[in-house]
Amino acid sequence: MIGILVGGFEYPPYSTIKSIYLEIMPQKLEMDNFNNLEVDVSSLIHIQNPDDIVNARIFLINYIWGYDALQYNTLPDKIEKNISDNRFSDLRNLKQIDKITLLMDHGVNSEAYLFFPSSSNNKLVIYHQGHGGDFILGKNTIQYFLDNDYSVLAFSMPLIQPNNQPIVNLENFGNLILDSHDDFKFLEFEGFSPIKFFVEPITTSLNYMDETYDFESYDMVGISGGGWTTVLYSAIDTRISKSYPVAGSAPMYLKINNEKNLGDYEQIVPELYNKVGYLDLYIMSSYGDDRGQLQIFNKYDPCCFSGLGFQTYEFEIKNVISKLEKGTFNIFLDEINKKHSISNSSLELILNDMRS
Repeated sequence: MIGILVGGFEYPPYSTIKSIYLEIMPQKLEMDNFNNLEVDVSSLIHIQNPDDIVNARIFLINYIWGYDALQYNTLPDKIEKNISDNRFSDLRNLKQIDKITLLMDHGVNSEAYLFFPSSSNNKLVIYHQGHGGDFILGKNTIQYFLDNDYSVLAFSMPLIQPNNQPIVNLENFGNLILDSHDDFKFLEFEGFSPIKFFVEPITTSLNYMDETYDFESYDMVGISGGGWTTVLYSAIDTRISKSYPVAGSAPMYLKINNEKNLGDYEQIVPELYNKVGYLDLYIMSSYGDDRGQLQIFNKYDPCCFSGLGFQTYEFEIKNVISKLEKGTFNIFLDEINKKHSISNSSLELILNDMRS
């Protein structure tokens, strides 16, 4: 009972225990990531040439959109111009906010905000929040890019506010409230993958951007589950120039070695990752003219993908990208930030890379 009070409710001596934990965590993290890990990483990479990338991208589009792959070219259901949201009323350099709504299969929806700066460089940053909640949690990141004259298109993950949690009727089961990504496994059938819920809102929104505006570039930044989305989406859509997943993903062999990082439904679908694994996605996201991926990990992250596990694959991905001769791949380890967040120093690094 005492342990529950200390750990769950942060009663004394929580702060003392936490400080000791943070002191010993570096050594523990390295042990967690590398003990008993014997993996031939290069053998897990399926992509070796541009044709492999094209084929993998075709597979992803067909897997996600199934028999209705033409939906890849659809537009949002509703656009609301210049909306009012008091939570963002104090943002600096903000001209207006537009709301983009998409209604998908099984009543699952997406509500994204498009933030226009008063002073604009005519470039767009896609910001994707993770499992922790609404993209209001990324207000500091949104403000950072507005301060630097970028428009920002902000998303939450499906089933997370401001998105809905619809009730679906399942044959031989009855009604089910979709309130967890793990519930999506009940919606799988031949020709339909719930992975669609994670990427279609971005696709339709960018289709709208292409049709309505003339942005010079689209870059993408995501934290946690939004970082996972950033990896997957930038692998699919070459309209994304540079991508920045923060504490967002790890290859399956690292997930298995560290069970707390296995992730939700979308991060471990065998039918997807057996064909196009995370290492392949990293290459696909990085490859192309003026394209690149910079992964950011917080060494002491209390949630996800902490430590030095990335060192097992960093060289292998860089080696493939070098042979392909188009694109860049880099990893930055934030050794100061002890939160599951995007630090100001990481934001500065991202901005400088976007401008390079």
